[in-house]
Amino acid sequence: MALKPDFGLNDTLFPPLPIIKKLEISTQAFTHRSLHARPTHVFEDRPDDPSPDNEKYEHLGDTVLQLMVTSLMLEMHPGLRVGPSTKIRAMIVGNSTLAEISLKYKLPDRLRLHPAQAITLRASTHIQADVFESFVGGLYLDQGLAVVKRWLDPLFRPYVTAAYHIVRKEHGLPPMPTPSPSPSPGSSPVAQSTSTELMPTTTIGHLALFNQHLQKHNCQVEWIYSDKGFDNEDPNAPKDTLIRGTKTTPVWFVKVMVDGTFYGRGRGNTKKAARNEAAKGGLEMMGIFVW
Repeated sequence: MALKPDFGLNDTLFPPLPIIKKLEISTQAFTHRSLHARPTHVFEDRPDDPSPDNEKYEHLGDTVLQLMVTSLMLEMHPGLRVGPSTKIRAMIVGNSTLAEISLKYKLPDRLRLHPAQAITLRASTHIQADVFESFVGGLYLDQGLAVVKRWLDPLFRPYVTAAYHIVRKEHGLPPMPTPSPSPSPGSSPVAQSTSTELMPTTTIGHLALFNQHLQKHNCQVEWIYSDKGFDNEDPNAPKDTLIRGTKTTPVWFVKVMVDGTFYGRGRGNTKKAARNEAAKGGLEMMGIFVW
């Protein structure tokens, strides 16, 4: 499935291509083995090889890309399990995506190819993706990992988002709500949301959605239980009517604290039901309105 990342109007946010400063590295990064009709079944090149091609850079660039995308996914979706994470990464570093990026940067136009094969090779998705990988490998050798990261992080962030939503849908999960604005320094991230989001909860439940947002913002959550209502919660919150349960029909009360701040309360015949009700209040406090 094709990814459709959002880089703003007319791709205005598409990062510019860095420059490989060392001429010999740049030349090799764009040299295809067809230029000098290099053989394919050779164990090792000579140290004084007069016609190096870009296959070594391509191999190195593939490894660097895997590292950069995996690291970025861990930053953006820290709770993502290995199975879905592998699917998402495969979509991002697959030939079709890398070829698309390569064409945007017009990298195939810079390839040094055998004249008789130039048209066919430049039109190949495989070759288009390969030259992007070889450029990444060359940039890494020329200027190091930090420079590569500064370029690739903003480049692949929209691709991670697009692939994440596709794989999430494949797993039968509902769409994610619209992202909230970034929190101001020194404040609780989830409390700063001002967007009005709407999310049906028939499949996911208030509790699961609440936990997702807390995990996304790396917040500390504490659930405090009682067999009766709380009298000392947020002074602005309405008080529970003290209802005691029985052994056969227990009633659990819970309040949820996020980074030490009261976010919601609930009650139910099970602890999970009580948490779910408290989570609904927490979502509303975060600006995420559910039904």
